[in-house]
Amino acid sequence: MSEGAMKAADGREPLAVLDRVSFSYDQGRTWALDEVSLTIRRGQQTCIIGANGSGKSTLARLLSGSLAPDRGRIELMGRVVFDSARPPGQRVDTEAYRQAREHIGMVFQSPEDQIVTTVAEDDVAFGPENRGMSRPCMQAAVSQALRYVNLAGRRRSDPTRMSGGQQQRVAIAGALAMHPDMMVMDEPGAMLDSAGRRKIATIMADMAAHGKAVVNITHLLDEARAADRVIVLDRGRIVTVGSPEESLSRLQEELHGDMFDADMPVSHGDAPRSGTPDTWTDASDSGRTGSPGGEEAAVTAKNLSFSFDKKHRNVVDHLDLSLEEGKTLAVLGPNGSGKSTLARLICALVSPKEGDLSVAGITLAGEGAATSRRVAKERLRMLRHRVGYVMQKPEHQLFAETVAQDVAYGPRNLGFDKEDVTRRVNRALSMLGLGDLSDRSPFDLSGGQQRLVAIAGVLASSPRILVLDEVTASLDARAAQTIVTMLEGLHQQGVTVILITHDEEEVCRLADQAILMDRGHLVSRGGVDEVLRDYRGLQTQGAPMASEETTVPADSALSATGGENQVGRPSLVERLDPRAKMVCFLMLMVTSFCIGTGPQLILGALTTLAIILAARISPLKLLKSVSGLLALMAVVALLNLLVTREGTILARWGPLIVTDQGLRTALVYSCRFGLVLLLGALLLMTTTPTRMTDAFESLLSPLSRLGIHTSEISLVLSLALRFIPTLVGEMQAIREAQAARGGSVESGNLSSRTRAMVSIVVPVFAAALRHADNLGQALDARAYRGGQGRTHYRESHLQGTDYGFMGLVVIYFVLLVVLIVI
Repeated sequence: MSEGAMKAADGREPLAVLDRVSFSYDQGRTWALDEVSLTIRRGQQTCIIGANGSGKSTLARLLSGSLAPDRGRIELMGRVVFDSARPPGQRVDTEAYRQAREHIGMVFQSPEDQIVTTVAEDDVAFGPENRGMSRPCMQAAVSQALRYVNLAGRRRSDPTRMSGGQQQRVAIAGALAMHPDMMVMDEPGAMLDSAGRRKIATIMADMAAHGKAVVNITHLLDEARAADRVIVLDRGRIVTVGSPEESLSRLQEELHGDMFDADMPVSHGDAPRSGTPDTWTDASDSGRTGSPGGEEAAVTAKNLSFSFDKKHRNVVDHLDLSLEEGKTLAVLGPNGSGKSTLARLICALVSPKEGDLSVAGITLAGEGAATSRRVAKERLRMLRHRVGYVMQKPEHQLFAETVAQDVAYGPRNLGFDKEDVTRRVNRALSMLGLGDLSDRSPFDLSGGQQRLVAIAGVLASSPRILVLDEVTASLDARAAQTIVTMLEGLHQQGVTVILITHDEEEVCRLADQAILMDRGHLVSRGGVDEVLRDYRGLQTQGAPMASEETTVPADSALSATGGENQVGRPSLVERLDPRAKMVCFLMLMVTSFCIGTGPQLILGALTTLAIILAARISPLKLLKSVSGLLALMAVVALLNLLVTREGTILARWGPLIVTDQGLRTALVYSCRFGLVLLLGALLLMTTTPTRMTDAFESLLSPLSRLGIHTSEISLVLSLALRFIPTLVGEMQAIREAQAARGGSVESGNLSSRTRAMVSIVVPVFAAALRHADNLGQALDARAYRGGQGRTHYRESHLQGTDYGFMGLVVIYFVLLVVLIVI
């Protein structure tokens, strides 16, 4: 009898059994997992640790049922889902996999790929909907899950615009709401503050106590110590299985081996340099305000504020800061407190709303800031020589074909000769233990390895100021220790370090001083011990979650899909039934093409304006959201104006003429398309993808009798709308990554900037494929199986306002016809 078919001696049944399982991403040339055997039992808390690239995330996906192996046997929830001993066409039991996934919760390493819609509570409800829960049970499950992760007050917020830690909470809530028998979590605490990690630890312990199986993939040793047993993976194989004491003792012994040399050359010059960069170069550094390790300010901020638009509170709010050269500053605070936005301000990737800011002796905002575009570009070029930035999500910072090319991007842009660039790349990769990955694609690496590559790409340029956002998150213990040792070496060489972190041990070991942020405010500053004490006190008080957004601006229409994210009571247009709204808006957009007279145009404009006001959306914001398409429309209108020969000639420039008929045609066509664009943008901004999916599914339901999969079509539409802001954010992140390393996308001439923007297309396309693959696995993990048996969290009912709106649209249509007759 197999282990999966019998109870353990203590009565705990196995929920997952892997027997000699192997998996390869390259058709067997290398094995991500090799002959892995393990059993996960009910009521057991299992922690899986190992070096970056050891196969932990792959193992998590096999356990969750979102990935099938190449060899071996897997049993999930008492059923054999895969057995390579079967004939080839029968190895995968699709139905058994589907049923097993309904009882397994999975939280992926990249939470943004697990989010399917733009309203937090709708996203949490997606799994329960797929399981066919009744609405009352679903509503209770969603509310309870959001309370568990301290997001009850943000249930209508847009998770695609939350901070990384908040996105992680939404993903965890989505898994919890499915009431799984087994929970698989891949680095659940990597992006969370210590209070958040303690909360997640409590949730995992509570689930295990109630008979659930919990599998936690982590690098955090405190989480491993709380488990019932610890499994250590190394190069795809299980090397240790035992109690936390046994497994961690062996791991600690391995960590006391030889560490990498953390010596890294640092230079301060702004001009291209050649030869060995092992010494300080001061002569060419124009505009410096001090010497390395001196007492001059590396960063000075006064009354610094930033918000994404006027309707949102300041993400950074009237902050004062002074950091001396050569010092290491730790920036602490809860998730969403504004830390990452402060980093982007210091790196001049966003501009402050008000206040003064000076970095590395360069005035970026306030008195003395550049007044001409040419001077601003030159100052940015100087800043890129002096400041290095490692983003919170390293996969957004990588864009080259190979690791070596990505690391070489910064030194090459800063003017180092070819030999020096090669030496810097090799040294940075060797220092971080990445020498054997130089020819690999950065997108084929694990999350931890990608972080190391991103760090190497910044260090290769030898910055004077180094800004690091959660630099050791998702790194194994050896890699994290390497980074800490490296930062100690850079500190000795006089490099200024700004370290955003939740790791108190890192703060104590590295920082000279610290600041504490909460909801955009600087609430504590000074010595490390004092600020850490205030930080712990803030966590003990249960500080409310802040609302820091991601890099996508809030006023982008592409990120604003779904008006229900607004604070307060939804507008009249938002409250409309999505079916009535969609049909009426489509009628309005189609009838816009019938406009041909001045009175009709006035009627259409007034009607559109009335709908905009009823939606409580700023007309300027709406115009800005479609500004790119409006510009294209203006070009088309100009062509119409110049090629129309009929009518009376009003002006002539050589072969080009303007006639009254051409002017009328250009005006009518541009206004038609303008109304269509505004109405389309308004529909997207006031209807969430989830409600639009439900509306399409309902409207297309008669076609299901013809065998058309209307549910799948509707979901694809929803995901397409959901992915627009994701891809916009991806493009902006790559642009910022290139700009932060001296790329011409920011400060070059028109030709070089155009080439740089074109070069973004390939990595964005690769990112789209990567996101799509991850989302496909996330859909599987959340038990999606099309419309079969699926329930809905939100019910749509036509009400008086819906009938009234439809009646007004009919009256509008009649008036258009009357105006044609008149």
